[in-house]
Amino acid sequence: MKIAIACDHGGFEYKELLVKYLKDNKIEYKDYGCYSVEAVDYPDTIYPCAKSVGDGLFDKGIVICGTGIGVSIVANKVNGVRCALVNDDKVAITTREHNDSNVLAMGARVISSEMMFKIVDNWLNTPFTNEDRHIRRINKISALEIK
Repeated sequence: MKIAIACDHGGFEYKELLVKYLKDNKIEYKDYGCYSVEAVDYPDTIYPCAKSVGDGLFDKGIVICGTGIGVSIVANKVNGVRCALVNDDKVAITTREHNDSNVLAMGARVISSEMMFKIVDNWLNTPFTNEDRHIRRINKISALEIK
C-alpha cells in the first residue's frame, strides 16, 4: 500500500504524527507538505496529494486541516477521488465498505490524536465490500466527473 499525505498549517502536527505512524508500520508514503505551522493555502498542498491518488500513483491519500472541510472540498475536485471527511472511527469503516473512499480527510481541531489513529487504522484496514449496490452508486458518482 502506498499513501499520499498532505496538510495545511492547522493539520501539520497531526500529519507529523501520521508520518511517524506510517514509518513505524512500514507503509510507503509521500509527504506533499506542508512542512511547518507557518500559514499556507491548503489547495497548494492538498491538490497535488489528491491528484496523485486520482492518477493512480498512490493507493490512498490522507489530508488534514483544522476542520477537514477545506481539504475535503479540494480533494473532491480531482477526478477519481472519493474523499470522505471522517470524525469517527465507525464512519471510517463505513466509508471504506460502502463508498470505497480513497482519500481520508480529518480535522485536527475537531478530533483527538487518539481518535485520529483509530480512524486511520480502521480506514486503512477496511476493504470495500464490492456489493453490487455500492458499485452501482460509485459508478454513478464517477459518471458525474468532468473528463
